[in-house]
Amino acid sequence: MPVHVTRLTTATALAAAFAVPAVAAAPASAAKKTTITMSGSTSMYPLVTALTKKYSSLNSKVSFRVAQGGSDKGITDASKGRVTIGNSSRDPRSDDPKGSNFYRVAKDAVCLITNPANKLANGLTQKQVQDIFSGKIRSWSDIPGAQQTGTISLQARNEASGTLDAFENLFMGGASLSSTAARLGSNGLIQAAVKRDPAAIGFVSIEFTEGVSAASYQGVTCTTANAKSGAYKGTRSFWMVTKGAPKGETARFVNWVRTSSAARKIVVAQKAVPLK
Repeated sequence: MPVHVTRLTTATALAAAFAVPAVAAAPASAAKKTTITMSGSTSMYPLVTALTKKYSSLNSKVSFRVAQGGSDKGITDASKGRVTIGNSSRDPRSDDPKGSNFYRVAKDAVCLITNPANKLANGLTQKQVQDIFSGKIRSWSDIPGAQQTGTISLQARNEASGTLDAFENLFMGGASLSSTAARLGSNGLIQAAVKRDPAAIGFVSIEFTEGVSAASYQGVTCTTANAKSGAYKGTRSFWMVTKGAPKGETARFVNWVRTSSAARKIVVAQKAVPLK
């Protein structure tokens, strides 16, 4: 009898629906290997690749192919059966494809980043973020604590991005992003652009802050510890999305990501916040 799984499935319901045993190494006589395909969020990519690598070492019956492309692509790909799992760094929306099941796997901090030559000594308030990214403030001279004085160079994500969705919901408070902002296809591209340009500012997952300066927001630094405690307000969820309820090896994998101590260690190592 099929099990109905709601879009926002709880950990308890998910485990009950899957009813699968713990992962164990497969015997030499195991059946044909299952390939789980994934696409979507660039923010989740480092975490997902680390999780799939570990899981493959524990279960020789499963291999993975992981692509990026943005959260919307992952959700759409999963709904159309192009991939087994879509990775999304934005929350479910009413216009998502019918039958899409979202499983929260971790939380993440979205950091505001500047070039190391332009560390913002005073951090940023929400109003300053809104004014900068809406284009109301155009010069670093108007930001107390900035080390630059020229025109602000805005680096943002494209419309398929879950990070853009999170940024608009968490930071912008209804203000529209300036049309002058560069629209880039990944967290890594924003990170690289800000590294190159002393006048640049952008927003990325906390995993992409190496080589740039993460500004404090509302007086709180962007760290995993502050995201976990709730002190840092720029946090969002990471999701794995399937078309209907996952089955077989896919169900086992998602359940392992959400419940195992091994997966939790990887989540922590990748600067994300585990579910528990």
